[in-house]
Amino acid sequence: MIDDETAQQLQARLSEVKSEHRDLDDVIAHLTEGSTFNQLQMIRLKKRKLLLKDEILRLESKLLPDIIA
Repeated sequence: MIDDETAQQLQARLSEVKSEHRDLDDVIAHLTEGSTFNQLQMIRLKKRKLLLKDEILRLESKLLPDIIA
């Protein structure tokens, strides 16, 4: 079990990561609206977005206790 201070730190980091993930969504959408875009930049942004998604899942799993059924 994690203590309250650690949980608050994890929750703060989770909020930051979710915000960055949403921002990347907006950037990717904006780039794809244009007729020309840098494919390499798009790949890097999507890779970063996937890494953030993995971190979100990792943080959420630390915050939510396992339920034994």
